[in-house]
Amino acid sequence: MTRIDRRALFASGAAAALLTATGASLADTPKSGGTLRLAVPRDDSLEQVARGAVFDTLTEIAPDGTLRGELATSWQTDAEARVWRFDLRADVLFHDGAALTVQDVLAVLNEVGRAEALTINQVRLELAEANPGLPFLLADNQFVITRDGQGVTPLQAANGTGCYRVERAEDGRHFLGRKVVGHYKAGSAGWADAVEIIVIPDASVRAEALRDGYVDVAALPAADGLKGRRGVRYHPSESDMTLAMASHVGMPRHIGAARALDDGRIAERWWLA
Repeated sequence: MTRIDRRALFASGAAAALLTATGASLADTPKSGGTLRLAVPRDDSLEQVARGAVFDTLTEIAPDGTLRGELATSWQTDAEARVWRFDLRADVLFHDGAALTVQDVLAVLNEVGRAEALTINQVRLELAEANPGLPFLLADNQFVITRDGQGVTPLQAANGTGCYRVERAEDGRHFLGRKVVGHYKAGSAGWADAVEIIVIPDASVRAEALRDGYVDVAALPAADGLKGRRGVRYHPSESDMTLAMASHVGMPRHIGAARALDDGRIAERWWLA
């Protein structure tokens, strides 16, 4: 497609026709702003979502299941899938202002093989055994990139490169993350100004919090307390649900299903319509 003046496109009404032709709608368009509030049970949901908000990995599995780069822009391997090379983004900062370096990446890659820096933005990884699925493996949040391999705990002091920096956190109880201004994903992820995760052990109380407007999304095993409630949607369905959400919550057309809460990436992928 040739370049289009987006303002003219929307002003002319042609945008609606274009979105219809591609199977999208204006309601599918992410919006920036607001605080996305989540109610989760007392399990690993808070940590999964907080990690997804605060940290990045070399690769990422998109909601539709496709693999894409995150801190890595590209990667190559030999015919045996045993020696890999990763090219790194050059515009990434940790939340403390330090630039991402190849040494930060080596700290993680050395957990899976023998890694070395080729240039300031390129690393080589040699595995003991061939692994064609390595890029998918590195998308798991056990391989988040931290500064100098410092790790992710305690959450209160977590220092990542993700869309949200920690503003306040209580392990196992509460998390508040604030959007990073000028993040490298700006315009493609991290729509809410802030993300708040609240642990509520009782499912009926989570449902009540959603019903009364205290939260926007609740992880629920059933729609008890919400049946017949207007303005509440369910994922994947009311009869087989994992999440309930208010009508003003926007979400991608595809949602990762490997873990609840959009594979822990809900903080950067969902928005307030």
